[in-house]
Amino acid sequence: MQAIADTPGSEPKLTPKGRETRERILECAADLIYQFGVQGTSNDLLRRAAGVSGSQLNHYFPDKEALVRATLEWRAESMMGLHQVPPRGPLDSAAALRAWADSYLARPEVVTGGCSFGSLAAEVLKSDLDVRDAIAEGFARWRAQFLDGLTAMRDRGELRPDTDPEQLATCLMAAFQGGLLLTQASRDVQTLREALEAALAYVDSHAT
Repeated sequence: MQAIADTPGSEPKLTPKGRETRERILECAADLIYQFGVQGTSNDLLRRAAGVSGSQLNHYFPDKEALVRATLEWRAESMMGLHQVPPRGPLDSAAALRAWADSYLARPEVVTGGCSFGSLAAEVLKSDLDVRDAIAEGFARWRAQFLDGLTAMRDRGELRPDTDPEQLATCLMAAFQGGLLLTQASRDVQTLREALEAALAYVDSHAT
């Protein structure tokens, strides 16, 4: 099985059609890496899945590390709701946090797939690529969504002045990650629901 080429290069400027092609490659790469790992995701497999030529693949992603880093960034943005139409708004109210939780509880794929970014990161970590910084950056950007929203709620007086937004952001992330893992193991979304309900109740306990 042919590995993804490791030829140095820079990311090209993209036309609208080019962006669409690049997004399709990244979506397919994320799914394939989750299924088969980094080493098992060959050029041929990715080309067939994305419907692109070898020259197109090398044009957008000249080496394996560039592809994996871009895939991690794309998956993190998907988890953050940036690829939704319209993109998900800020998580800066109790209603927005509830809507965020409900959006995952309503997805049947969470029972089998777990966290889309966390599951992909776990597969990438098994490879010999040095991309831990990209994984850390993805989690940091995700955490910043919660941190920014919770800080805004505190600054507006919706949460007590002594509220620690960083602690609440970590609590929400941990509840989500842990709840998804338990749900994946039990094939029952109730465990994720209970974890998120507990985290949201903890946030609510800081309300003024």
